Amino acid sequence: MKNGKAGERIFDLGVYSVLILLMAVSVYPLLHVLFASLSDGGEIVRHRGILFRPLGFNLDAYKIVLSNASVMSGYLNTLYIVVIGLFVNLVMTTLGAFVLSRRNVLWNNTFMFVIVFTMFFSGGIIPLYLTVKGVGLIDSLASVVVPFAISTFNLIILRTSFMALPVTLEESAKMDGAGHLTVLLRIVLPLSLPALAVIELYYAVGNWNGWFWASVFIKDSSKFPLQLVLRQILIQNSTDSMLSSTDNAFQVGESIKYATIMVATLPILCVYPFIQRFFVKGVLIGALKG
Repeated sequence: MKNGKAGERIFDLGVYSVLILLMAVSVYPLLHVLFASLSDGGEIVRHRGILFRPLGFNLDAYKIVLSNASVMSGYLNTLYIVVIGLFVNLVMTTLGAFVLSRRNVLWNNTFMFVIVFTMFFSGGIIPLYLTVKGVGLIDSLASVVVPFAISTFNLIILRTSFMALPVTLEESAKMDGAGHLTVLLRIVLPLSLPALAVIELYYAVGNWNGWFWASVFIKDSSKFPLQLVLRQILIQNSTDSMLSSTDNAFQVGESIKYATIMVATLPILCVYPFIQRFFVKGVLIGALKG
């Protein structure tokens, strides 16, 4: 018995050690960016190795980033994409999942096969670009919202969650005179909040982090989302417009990149804790049935 308990303790110690190591590996990059964004630019350039604290506490980088016109316009564009896009995503995905979850829908399995088929095969960038151009959405924020209104993966999760609900609830509601819309709004959606929270998180993160399709469809720099502005700053090293707005720019040039990353990352990190408690339950519900 003693050997068994000792073995369990050793196993638990090993598991906790691995988890702590994984947590450190996951959290440190964010802390490094945070510390660097709060540091003096000159100190950051000279520093080598691991960063455990800000080097010369300095907020000039955040002042420059938040006063930059391209960053603020990127913020507004991203908020538009997230808010409007999330509304469109949830409405379209909910309606599609509800219809496909009904057991008496004609050709239900055929529709699901065609929808799942799109997860593995697509027309590619050029046909999608021509389609978006053909309907007049090029160089507009709608070009990154309308074509991506429904994610097949999220549709399957929500459909499976709807199918897991007892059929008797819908039948009893219909006996009382409820229609399809009433069943959806009064019964199905209130009982599927965990799954809705999961796909809401998926859509919100996807809309917030999206930059590729914006770079394909949008040419006007005033309509660039925040992540595309961030990409220009980090990859193309285009901080000149920011640096010219201050006299001590040479001291904060390197910190601007880190401050921009924090400004673009913090909002979505603040949202996650509020829906974390729904996340695991929603994913498990979506995995009960095929």
